[in-house]
Parts: sequence; structure tokens; C-alpha cells
Amino acid sequence: MRNKLADIIYKKSKKNKKLCVLVADISPAGSMYQFRKKFPNRFINTGVAEQSMIGIAAGMALRGLRPFCYTIATFALYRPFEMIRVDLCYQNLPVTIVGMGTGTIYSTLGGTHLTQEDISVARSIPNMQVIAPCDPSEMEDAVKYCCDKSKSPVYLRIGKAGEKVFVNKKSDKWQFGKIRKIYPGNDLCILTFGPIIKKAFEVKKLLEEKKNISVEVNSCHTLKPFDYYSLKKKFKKFNKILIIEDHSKIGGLASLVKSSAYEYSYKGKIFSFSLKDEFIHCYGNQDDLLDKHDISTSKIFNKLLKNIK
Repeated sequence: MRNKLADIIYKKSKKNKKLCVLVADISPAGSMYQFRKKFPNRFINTGVAEQSMIGIAAGMALRGLRPFCYTIATFALYRPFEMIRVDLCYQNLPVTIVGMGTGTIYSTLGGTHLTQEDISVARSIPNMQVIAPCDPSEMEDAVKYCCDKSKSPVYLRIGKAGEKVFVNKKSDKWQFGKIRKIYPGNDLCILTFGPIIKKAFEVKKLLEEKKNISVEVNSCHTLKPFDYYSLKKKFKKFNKILIIEDHSKIGGLASLVKSSAYEYSYKGKIFSFSLKDEFIHCYGNQDDLLDKHDISTSKIFNKLLKNIK
């Protein structure tokens, strides 16, 4: 995803002179290196000074520019939180904060590099929009939106590298603020976002092959503003909904769906798999850490088998 991000920004910057990039101690490579080389006056590396990165971006936005602030997610959102809240959101400036390697992706580096509550934090700030694309294809659409259409601060929550493309010919068109059907189905609805959509498709395959259950997969790529209208339509169509997210059970997609289910008097079953409200000291790969949070393909599949008649 980070390579796709750089590719799109570099391409768009050739025509849009307002686009600029600020990074915090990240060495530019690939298209980002080309961006710095071709547009040196529009590229700033602040070093390990994320608060300054946000403050500078706010000033640039007030002068009519459209900045992207890019670094590892924990340092993009948590460290400069006050500046994001006051400099960007209070003034409602069109700055995109790109958090790279979100959720449990940096599993081997421990809690300092995990953003298991970032959506909850970002959604709580007035004027902040939150987008979490599921694959490089959605990443492209999201970045184009941030380049051309966004009028408010955006927290763009992305993966890292090597993500597979799940968008296909049967997928709905990407629209900001809309739940997107990635693959149609009739019996079970999966709601997810971000690169963990990979597990949604693994579960889908098992359910269809072993139980002949038709599974619909949806990308809830825009977490704020959330598409409650489409969610209500999902409640009407499906009596079984599965939520998979690489985020805390507090303030994420599961919280959104379950509170809405109560408001809309949804009578079906909701199965949710979110990160526990714990710091788990596991330093293996991402799947190892997710398994500690009870988010594995086998655990999801087995729980569904026990509860689906």
C-alpha cells in the first residue's frame, strides 16, 4: 500500500501544484524519492519531530496547499495528537494524515508500534474523517479523494507492503462515505476494513466449500462519516453478520455496528472479532499476535459453525 500511495501522489502532483508531502524520519524510496527529486520545494522531512510536521502542514494548508503527512501510524497520530486536534481539526484544514503499518502489522516491534485504538481516537475528534482502504485498489481511490475532493482533515489508515488486491469485477464502485460490496452473497454478511479483509475471504472460502453458505464481503472503508443508511439495508437483508477488524473492540467497527443494531432493533445474530482491550506481549508475526486476540481463520470459522444452524 505504501508504494501505491507514493505512486498516486507523485502522479497527481505533476498536474496539481498544491500537493505537498511531509514525512517524519522516513527515507523516501521509489515514487516518493522521485517526488522529492522533482518537487524539492514541496517535500519536507521533519525528522523525529511529528508535532512540528503537523504544525507546518497546518500553516501550508492555510496558505492554500494540500499537504500529506506520512509516517508510521503510531507516530503519525498519537505523538502529535494535540496538534492534530487544535491545528488541523479545530480549523478544519484539508490535511491528510497517513498512518502506515496500522493495527497489528508491526507485531514484531511490540506495543509502541501497534495502533489498536487509532480509529477510536481519530473518530472522536470533530471534523476528522477516517478512511481505511482494504487493498491497493481502494488505496488509489482514497488517495485520489484526498488529493482532489476532501475539504477536512483525513486520517488515512493504510497497511504496509505486499497486500493482495481483493477488488474485482463484481465489486461496487468506490465512494467516499459508503459501505462497498466487494463480493456478493446471500446467507452471511461480512463487514470489515483494511488489509485484514484477507481473513474475511479465507473464512468465506471455508464456509462456501464446507457448508455451502453464500457469503457477502463488504469493505467499510470510511469509518467516519459512517454509512448508517447502507448498514440498515444490510440489517434488513441478512440475519447473520460477521465483523472482522484489526482494531480494538472499543470504538471501532464492531462498536458502530452493535450500537446501530440496538437503535434499529436488529433481530439477527452478530459475530464480532476485534482486538482485545489488552496489551498482549507477543512478538511473533502478525498472525501470531492476531491469534492471541482470538482472530484467526480457524477460530472464526469454528465459532460460526457452533452458532449457525
